[in-house]
Amino acid sequence: MSEPVVLGIESTCDETAAAVVRGGALLSNVVASSMNEHARYGGVIPEIASRAHAEAFVPVVSKALADADLDIADVDAIAVSAGPGLAGCLAVGVSGAKALAYAAGKPIYGINHVIGHIAVTQLQFGPFPEDTLALIVSGGHTSLLHVKDVARHVDVVGTTLDDAAGECFDKVARLLGFPYPGGPHIDRHAQQGNPHAIKVPQGLTQGKAGAKHPYDFSFSGVKTAVARWIEERQAAGETIPVDDVCASLADSVASVLAKKAVRGCEQYDSRTLIVGGGFSANSQLRAKLLEVGAQHGIEVRIPEIKLCTDNGAMVAMLGSNLVQAGVKPSSPDFPIDSAMPMSKICME
Repeated sequence: MSEPVVLGIESTCDETAAAVVRGGALLSNVVASSMNEHARYGGVIPEIASRAHAEAFVPVVSKALADADLDIADVDAIAVSAGPGLAGCLAVGVSGAKALAYAAGKPIYGINHVIGHIAVTQLQFGPFPEDTLALIVSGGHTSLLHVKDVARHVDVVGTTLDDAAGECFDKVARLLGFPYPGGPHIDRHAQQGNPHAIKVPQGLTQGKAGAKHPYDFSFSGVKTAVARWIEERQAAGETIPVDDVCASLADSVASVLAKKAVRGCEQYDSRTLIVGGGFSANSQLRAKLLEVGAQHGIEVRIPEIKLCTDNGAMVAMLGSNLVQAGVKPSSPDFPIDSAMPMSKICME
């Protein structure tokens, strides 16, 4: 099957999404977000998100098929995020996808949502070159992966030891009084500030810890250092230079991510760095990666913003990769896996 038509369904957190891909071409991409319903709580409430998925599933999938001018009978396979993510949210998407696959007599693939963030870049940049490295940066994951074959073999090079980059931003945003989600607010203020105004540590880049964890990430200390700096100024009655705090934090995090990613590329002799995940929408990170990549002769592939955040296109594209590689579909009774490891691309 040279150009399989795949319906992708995503429900790992607060976006219910569906998309249709034919081969490596995106035919439709529909997203319904429940983010506004979580804002008052300062974070995603799993029960609210799960209910929103249940309400949005049929309308979103129906619209994705309609936008692609297709019927479910025209689809060759269904792909759905099976993990990692919030268990209740995953259960809604996977249950709906299984019911649809059973009713329509279609094979189903329970895919790794994080690997989907890598796969989606093919829609914009085409197939992966050999020995591609991928930097995944999202709310809960910061990982460096070596992609031998996106459908069959992905190795973990480095991972988050504590707070991911997105979590670090959200926690500092809360201290600064920004509403949830805090990342976009920090991004906007950082563009107006001085990135060297405050000395922000760069986790796991120095000394023995840096040598022991050359490709791993730690942003808990960064969050704590910025929090203490803010609290000390507040206790002294000083005004907090919000723009400078945001700029210094963003520069520190972007620098660490760029340094480690480039070091990984050199280790694996890779000339291509794929970037994916919601946090890759951050403008300071995008600029830093492109700048450092250019300095080292590495092509940095960062997808357009709508493909960075959770979406059905990434699920459908990875599903298309699996079908084209001849990977066997998942068992009809495959489970969800809220802590699905990065080395697992598809449920059996």
